[in-house]
Amino acid sequence: MTAPPSVSVVVPTRDRPELLRSAIRAILAQEYPGPIEVVVVFDQSTPDGSLADLAGPDRAVRVIRNCRTPGLAGARNSGTLAAGGQLVAFCDDDDEWLPGKLAAQVDALTADPAAEFVCCGIRVSYEGNTVDRVLDKDRITLDDLLRDRMTELHPSTFLIRATALREGFGLVDEEIPGSYAEDYEFLLRAARSAPLINLRTPAVLVRWHKRSYFAQRWDTISEALQWLLLRYPEFAGQPAGEARVTGQIAFARAASGDRRGAVRWARRTLRSNPREPRAYLALAVAGRVVGADAVLRTLHRRGRGI
Repeated sequence: MTAPPSVSVVVPTRDRPELLRSAIRAILAQEYPGPIEVVVVFDQSTPDGSLADLAGPDRAVRVIRNCRTPGLAGARNSGTLAAGGQLVAFCDDDDEWLPGKLAAQVDALTADPAAEFVCCGIRVSYEGNTVDRVLDKDRITLDDLLRDRMTELHPSTFLIRATALREGFGLVDEEIPGSYAEDYEFLLRAARSAPLINLRTPAVLVRWHKRSYFAQRWDTISEALQWLLLRYPEFAGQPAGEARVTGQIAFARAASGDRRGAVRWARRTLRSNPREPRAYLALAVAGRVVGADAVLRTLHRRGRGI
């Protein structure tokens, strides 16, 4: 019988020691017959070598520094390049894999030799509320992702063949301003190479909270999304998808206090898709009808984002 493939799990971290340990324990507790190594990448913070003590039989924990661009993209790539597994998975330091996640994903990936990438649904936790987010699709194409970000496809659900990362569609892009939307760009590039497999089950607990890397970083968000539009001219062929991104830019400009920019981007959004709600939310924030934080809190309670 063929031995189960080895799996390396890259966990970027910065100043969340308790959540980090919970994330690592959930990975190590997976009922998976093959070897697992957790590569913890400390980004702009002091490494905690004691994490290696969490290791067990066929379960290794390695602690390294981010030796590339500061931020999530560089940290993920530092871990990926250090990983020794045949498969590479990502998990954020404030998330937790649920039981059965890894085995189900490995089975799905190994059953399809042409597949390179598998995801699953998520269970979103925010201020005491929990909402399951699961896509009703088995395969995700590039056109699907241009039309819709599909936030169910969270980085903590990603499992990828190591060869695809090193010899195929490549590592996470480190040029994106502030590493914002690096996961979305990564998905777009991966889907260009081959459709993504999706499991219709919530197998990762994703915590949304105010300590997110990108909370209140509206200027960075706006800059990164404009970069994304320039990088992927294919958005022009998907008006609703383009409007979604320009609507996000409009909201970010409004939230940062740039009323003129918000109106300009909202107008562009409505020309592409008059039904795009983000444009109207951006105008409401720009007109001080409602605050950006209030909008986000309401969306997050429903397991949604802007």
